[in-house]
Amino acid sequence: MQTNIFDFELPPESIALRPASPRHSAKLLVAQNGGTQDHIVSDLPNLLQPNDLLIFNDTRVIPAQLSGTKVGGEAMFGATLHKRIDLRRWQAFIRNAKRLKPNDRIDFGAEVFATAQERHEDGSFTLYFEGDEAVEILLNRAGTMPLPPYIAGKRPTDERDYEDYQTMFAQKDGAVAAPTAALHFTPELMCQLQAANINHISLTLHVGAGTFLPVKVDDTDNHVMHSEWGEITQSTADQMNETRKNGGRIISVGTTSLRLIESATDEDGIIKPFKGDTDIFITPGYKFRGIDGLITNFHLPKSTLFMLVSALMGVDRMQSLYNHAIANNYRFYSYGDSSLLIP
Repeated sequence: MQTNIFDFELPPESIALRPASPRHSAKLLVAQNGGTQDHIVSDLPNLLQPNDLLIFNDTRVIPAQLSGTKVGGEAMFGATLHKRIDLRRWQAFIRNAKRLKPNDRIDFGAEVFATAQERHEDGSFTLYFEGDEAVEILLNRAGTMPLPPYIAGKRPTDERDYEDYQTMFAQKDGAVAAPTAALHFTPELMCQLQAANINHISLTLHVGAGTFLPVKVDDTDNHVMHSEWGEITQSTADQMNETRKNGGRIISVGTTSLRLIESATDEDGIIKPFKGDTDIFITPGYKFRGIDGLITNFHLPKSTLFMLVSALMGVDRMQSLYNHAIANNYRFYSYGDSSLLIP
């Protein structure tokens, strides 16, 4: 499938640099039954159905952006941790990687040092963090929040981002990008959803920096999807299956939750426990087995995420929805507005 059919023009002013305040006041574009309606996120209790089950991702973003200097040299590097390998090693995308060689040491400041190990085919490196302290402690000392490049390129990270770029469900350290669809949810909204008999449950998918990588090939068949680690427990799988058995719908909050659910669902639509890596790449023609709807933000042109929502709703339908969103001043990307997509 040609990548250019997923392209669209987005005015730079449509990119949100801060989240809505309060979070549940963000706009919500609702697409279901062939119609298009403009709402706000706090309307969700009236838009969903009793016995629907919302699926959140409980991953927690770590301060995975680092800047450092080669020990014994002058070369400076930026590192964005991408995926944990083990207790002391992370795969990382490196800025100025041409000047980094295996066995080079990097001083990230605050007494945090890492040694470059192997270089991967995609140009990233394995970094081994030295010392006895947990890597998470080292990152809290030397790292900053890994804001997406389309935000970081327009303003520096600041203290507000440590709270803004974390969902209320964040519990398990490991993500280097937020599951941004859930940023719109607040304790007040969750109470209103519960009162409307709309339930929720969490799974874990540690979002990697690869989620921001553009699709650079002309044909989607030639794109290599990044992998991410996730887990669906037996009890979570049981609750999702029971919801569907009783006529409720599985509504994924975010593409990260959706990708993991689809990875764990068999041909009969039964969601199984899952623990491990997934590199599922969803494009038009994919048959969804595990979810009935999606709450998600507005995505980049020609991105794997825009391809995913196009698989759910149809390419022409998504292009029309995005044109509507742009014309009506919806805010795009991680800190932007939201949509409810029911195929």
